Amino acid sequence: MPDVAPSTARISPLFDLAPFLRRYAGRWALAFMALVTSAGATLALPVTFRYLIDRGFAGGNRAHIDRYFLALLAVSLVLAGATALRFYLVSWLGERVTADLRKAVYEHVLGMSPQFFETTQSGEVLSRLTTDTTLIQTVVGTSLSMGLRNFFLLTGGVAMLAVTSPVLSGYIMATLVVVVAPIVIFGRRMRKLSRASQDKVANASALAGEVLNAMPTVQSFSQETREAQRFAGRVETAFETALMRIRARAWLTAAVIVLVFAAIVFVLWLGAQAVLAGHMTAGQLSQFILYAVVTAGAVGAVAEVWGDLQRAAGATERLLQLLAARSPVAQPEAAIRLPMHGDGIRFDNVSFSYPSRPGVAALSGLSLDIRPGEHLALVGPSGAGKTTLFQLLLRFYDPQAGGILINGVPTRQVPLAELRREVGVVLQESVIFSGSVLDNIRYGAPEATLGQVQQAAEMAAAAGFIEELPQGYDTFLGERGVRLSGGQRQRIAIARAILKNPSILLLDEATSALDAASERLVQRALDNAAQNRTTLVIAHRLATVQQADRIVVLEQGRIVAQGRHADLLQASPLYAQLAALQFGETPRQTEQPGAVRDSVDSA
Repeated sequence: MPDVAPSTARISPLFDLAPFLRRYAGRWALAFMALVTSAGATLALPVTFRYLIDRGFAGGNRAHIDRYFLALLAVSLVLAGATALRFYLVSWLGERVTADLRKAVYEHVLGMSPQFFETTQSGEVLSRLTTDTTLIQTVVGTSLSMGLRNFFLLTGGVAMLAVTSPVLSGYIMATLVVVVAPIVIFGRRMRKLSRASQDKVANASALAGEVLNAMPTVQSFSQETREAQRFAGRVETAFETALMRIRARAWLTAAVIVLVFAAIVFVLWLGAQAVLAGHMTAGQLSQFILYAVVTAGAVGAVAEVWGDLQRAAGATERLLQLLAARSPVAQPEAAIRLPMHGDGIRFDNVSFSYPSRPGVAALSGLSLDIRPGEHLALVGPSGAGKTTLFQLLLRFYDPQAGGILINGVPTRQVPLAELRREVGVVLQESVIFSGSVLDNIRYGAPEATLGQVQQAAEMAAAAGFIEELPQGYDTFLGERGVRLSGGQRQRIAIARAILKNPSILLLDEATSALDAASERLVQRALDNAAQNRTTLVIAHRLATVQQADRIVVLEQGRIVAQGRHADLLQASPLYAQLAALQFGETPRQTEQPGAVRDSVDSA
């Protein structure tokens, strides 16, 4: 994840949420009116009590007592209605803004190239989408309105204190300086601790996501205890960091409460002396006490809200990192449509290194022309660049040099969605989503009918086992298809690619997980599916590509030979060695032990 320079202001990242807040300006205005009304009603209560005491109880006038009690009831009704309306509106806004933020971040992440995920764990992204957005929801839906309300109560209370008794309010104002100082000092530390705490939680989530997605491997190596200890270690680290934040916040809260109430007790003692001396009425002192309580409560609430703002600022900064990240594979500014017919696919002097390994060339000056409708096989040792060709053709990455053209149009000039719509892929590791068989097969063609899905499944030799499932095509497959065997998952993936009906078909070891009988069925289906479309096949088992129109032999990112199977046995020492390992055919040359070792690794 790219680092973002820390903000100079303590809560400045929260202002970057403005685009998400402006969409609901009307509701914010209504919530603000309700907030002001509830704050005004709260500030009106002490005045009502003052007149109730001075004109009602002190004067012994029953009519005044009744009138002011009715006034108290009216003010409380206004306060209740305004508070309820404010609570509903700000809670709605908190949920709505959080939902919008989650959708925006998730949509943005979905558009990132694989380079982004080379340096960012999916668990960390999930933590930001859940934990961090929940913090923002708390601020937008609760803390922000509470902070504003208490800010109004604080300013209004201070003003009314000055009106009630300028002398006593002067003492109150002097003590506020002492109260605000720890808030400012501790606030900076709170933000650093909050950011560190969120990072530690994200680290734990990332580890848990990685391990849970690899449970068969973890259990087969009996590493459950070790992984539990690793996760426990990260959780404890997160707990210790959170404890530092909690401890700092507890000290801040205690300091504020002690300072505020010490100041209030001192000032009220002075007020009591003024009443005894006849300089104030009992009603005035009661009004002053109530306003002092309101002001003290507002100061404490503002301190509490400030801590929430500090945490939310850190969460917002982390989310903005995701939104600020830009994919190196960009959409073209002037999009060109991909022609339906043309010269086929051309790799023109392509050189490429993965961003995580910039010093290692995956492809070096590779040029390759693929005719429309050609069935081309790519073979070679592991790391020769076969899968890299697929990833560049799909524009998961862009080459550092050279270009790729489809029917004469550079792929950089074609919108990503349109380019990938014309390409079907069956990967070596089949991806199955936690839906039904029907949902998985028509993942690339959601509008397909059941009949079309069944036809694709038939071509992929998958119809037989699908019909034997408990609910047939409506059977739920579980997360990552755990209810299916490896071969069944792969046939589902093949059916998905067939149903998409692309003009270019990419098969990366598409039959690697099948038994011999199923492999023959699927191979025949793939041969049928490859008709009238350009097909590129990666295969380590040469038996599956002997009938290809052309076989391209790759080694260390370069093409070292190409031709038919029989010709390559004579012309390519590397291909002959691969064939010797798999078929027992004697290679014409054997003076390349390094290639043989690589071939063994890839077989």
